[in-house]
Amino acid sequence: GGTFTVSSLGGIGGTLFTPIINPPEVAILGAGRAKMQPVWNGKEFEPRLMQPLSLSYDHRVIDGATGVRFTTFLGQMLADVDRLMLG
Repeated sequence: GGTFTVSSLGGIGGTLFTPIINPPEVAILGAGRAKMQPVWNGKEFEPRLMQPLSLSYDHRVIDGATGVRFTTFLGQMLADVDRLMLG
């Protein structure tokens, strides 16, 4: 049995959803469809591929602050692919 699931509805057009934990797992990450959106880079707007993510977790096992730190870290890693690839 696993402890964590990654679920994607992006391939069938899902944009954003709240995934439901599959017991006995303690967390699930939902990924919606990525799309190009304008993002301010400090000087101008530029197109950037944005991926909506949603994390559901069992608060009996994972503290809310830990969940936020995980999603923040994941977002930082995904925002800088070069850093992600270099490890």
